[in-house]
Amino acid sequence: MTQRNGDSGTRDRSLQMDSSGAPEQANGKDQELEGGNINRDPEEGVEKVGGGPQGSAPMPGAVVAPDGGWGWVVLVATILVLALTLAFPSCVGIFYTDLQKEFQATNSQTSWVPSIMTSVLHAGGPFCSALVERFGCRATVMLGGVLSGFGMAASSFTNSITELYITAGIITGLGFCFSFQAAVTILGHYFVRRRTFANAMSSTGTALGLCTLPILGHYLNTELGWRGSFLVLGALLLNCCVCGALMRPLGPRRPRGQPLMPLKQPDGGDGGGGGTRQSKSRWRALCASLGASLRKHMAFDLFLKNLHYRVYSIGITWMMLGFVVPLVYLVPYATDNGMERSEAALLLSILGIINIIVRPPIGLLFNLPWFKGRHIYVFSSALLVNGLSNSICCLGASFPVLVVYVVMYGLSMSVVGSLMFTVLMQTVDMSAFPSALGLLAVMESVTLLIGPPLAGVLVDRTGQYFHMFLVCSFVVASSGLYLMVSFYVLGQRDKKSAPKGQPLAVTDQDVSTQCQYSSVPTDGAKTQSEDHSA
Repeated sequence: MTQRNGDSGTRDRSLQMDSSGAPEQANGKDQELEGGNINRDPEEGVEKVGGGPQGSAPMPGAVVAPDGGWGWVVLVATILVLALTLAFPSCVGIFYTDLQKEFQATNSQTSWVPSIMTSVLHAGGPFCSALVERFGCRATVMLGGVLSGFGMAASSFTNSITELYITAGIITGLGFCFSFQAAVTILGHYFVRRRTFANAMSSTGTALGLCTLPILGHYLNTELGWRGSFLVLGALLLNCCVCGALMRPLGPRRPRGQPLMPLKQPDGGDGGGGGTRQSKSRWRALCASLGASLRKHMAFDLFLKNLHYRVYSIGITWMMLGFVVPLVYLVPYATDNGMERSEAALLLSILGIINIIVRPPIGLLFNLPWFKGRHIYVFSSALLVNGLSNSICCLGASFPVLVVYVVMYGLSMSVVGSLMFTVLMQTVDMSAFPSALGLLAVMESVTLLIGPPLAGVLVDRTGQYFHMFLVCSFVVASSGLYLMVSFYVLGQRDKKSAPKGQPLAVTDQDVSTQCQYSSVPTDGAKTQSEDHSA
């Protein structure tokens, strides 16, 4: 899920760096909106090496991607970061009933907590991109660990549900965004030829969190209550700082460049007038910097000009309205129907185990040549199955029925998470992929924000959970049908309009030749050929 689900946002991105190893674009989503991982095909994710045109020699001072060595440590650290961040919002359901009783809140009011957390996790992508560009991945991951740990610790002292929105929702969610997106970014620096394998392994981090965090949360809640649990979980999230410390940058320390604002302003005459002019100058510089960053990291022009990207973005945004809602309400639904909380927490753990087992082989399976050009239809079919699986919950709330549900949901979720951003790579040029993913993450954040509260309103008014599962089933299944039909129609249109013998659209092979990755040459032309033939 978001992971984007986000298993949501997003995860591996096309990166560009300068010759000193500094990232120009940060990575973003979901990632797994729950499960939104990027398992980039070797032919899709291979970039040209060197600092000049294709085939040129590497730039002096260019950084070599080790594709191993310390990269394995970075991979393990990334798995742990994803386990602590992307899986966390789905585990808030363990404390759902306690939060309702503590603050006398409705289902809709309580559901805003994981909703805001997940939404900020995705919407903060452009801010994370700017931080990574300026300070690097290591510092950004550690900053995210501090923010998320502080947010959860502060949540244990809140006296109202509104305060919880700020601490657990905004502060913790923003920390999650900084940690996971920067972690996936630096993983792309360390792996090029083995990037498919690295992404498949890192995608198990979210599933690992789904396996362990619900059980840990249930144990802490039983022993310490929800306030003590939040305090301990806040301390646990500080381990993102440890993981970030292991993510040492490749190559020499880059210069910071010009500061955002001059340290000393010219003398403006009298103190009062000079101070006013200095303040206005700072605000103008800040606004100009934010505007430039927004244009750089969000592809508004691409959304207007690229019909395939526009169709895909709309479909994914609509999907997110109901994709993560069942994970938020699964535990409350089970406990409301008499199931023990330990068994309800076990359901989420089963979901995580399925993702751990299934995601790596799925990533390798869909890397086979037969699936080239068919990823969108496999992805749409998985969305259709995922949506229809929600209707199983309407058959009852017994443990066997819900186990069947989480198995079907987990299998389809694994396919969605593995292909979500792979399909996006095939709809846009790789040079525009980071900004395209940034805009998509912001669009997703809107429906991720309103989805759980709207479901809570439906539960409050009907008094039944199965209506909510039926609506989620319709939303997700309809998004799958929309994408399947839309891309089929676009494909037929392109087939009729394209001259004979000309490629219809950006294929996997086309993508590999468009991607620029000057920061990670792999020992010159020999490795370049290996990358393109991988």
